[in-house]
Amino acid sequence: MALRLDGIDGRVALVTGAGRGIGRRISEVLRDQGARVAAGDLEPPATPGVLGVAMDVTDDDAVEAAFGRVESELGPVELLVMNAGVFVIEPLEETSAESWRRSVDVNLTGAFLCARRALPGMRERGYGRLVAIGSSAGKTGGAKSVAAYAASKAGVMALSKSIASEYAGAGITSNALAPALIDTEMIASMPDMREAVPVGRLGTPDDVAGIVAFLCSEHAGYVTGEVVDVNGGFLID
Repeated sequence: MALRLDGIDGRVALVTGAGRGIGRRISEVLRDQGARVAAGDLEPPATPGVLGVAMDVTDDDAVEAAFGRVESELGPVELLVMNAGVFVIEPLEETSAESWRRSVDVNLTGAFLCARRALPGMRERGYGRLVAIGSSAGKTGGAKSVAAYAASKAGVMALSKSIASEYAGAGITSNALAPALIDTEMIASMPDMREAVPVGRLGTPDDVAGIVAFLCSEHAGYVTGEVVDVNGGFLID
C-alpha cells in the first residue's frame, strides 16, 4: 500500500488471527504505515517488524495475557483489528453443538473478549479504532452449509455497530468489513467463483488490508457503525 495515511504512524495496533492470509497482510500494511504492530494467533506469527504474540481469543485469560504483553512491550492498544475466525462447511443437520460453539466462540465471542479488554483504555485516552472482519455471509446467510459461520459473522458485525453507538462520544470508532470471495486458504475448498464476481477476479488480502488501514486512520474519523462491503460487486445491497 503506497499511499501514506494520516493518524497511523506511531500508534499501537493489535491484529488477531494474524498468522496467515488476511490477518497477516493487515499486520504488514499497518506496520508499513508506521504503526507498532502486534500480531496475535495460536502460535506467535513470525512477521518481520511485528511483535508475534500467542493468543487464543476464545480464552479470557489468554486474551488478558496477550494484551498485557503488548502493553508491556509496545504500549496501550489504540488500533484493534478483530480478524480471528474459522470457516466450517457442514450441513445444518450434521452440525454438532460442539462445532456450532466453536464457530461462535472464535468468530464472535473472541471479538467480544478482545473489544471488552481494549475499550476501557481507549475510553480513558479518548481515542481508539476497532475494525472487525465480518463476511458477506453474515448478510446473506452465505452459500449452502455454512450456518454457524454466517450466524457468527452476522453477530460480529452487529457487535461492531453496538460498540460504535456506545463509544462514539469517547473518541472511538468501530466498524466492520463484509468481505466475499477473497483468495486465501479459507476458500481453497470452494469452486472457482471468478465468473460470479462483476469485476472479474477474486479479492486479495491487500484489498481487505487497505480498507482496514483507512478505517484505522484519521481520514475515517467521521465513519463509525458501518459495515463495508469488499466483494468486487458480488453483493450489492
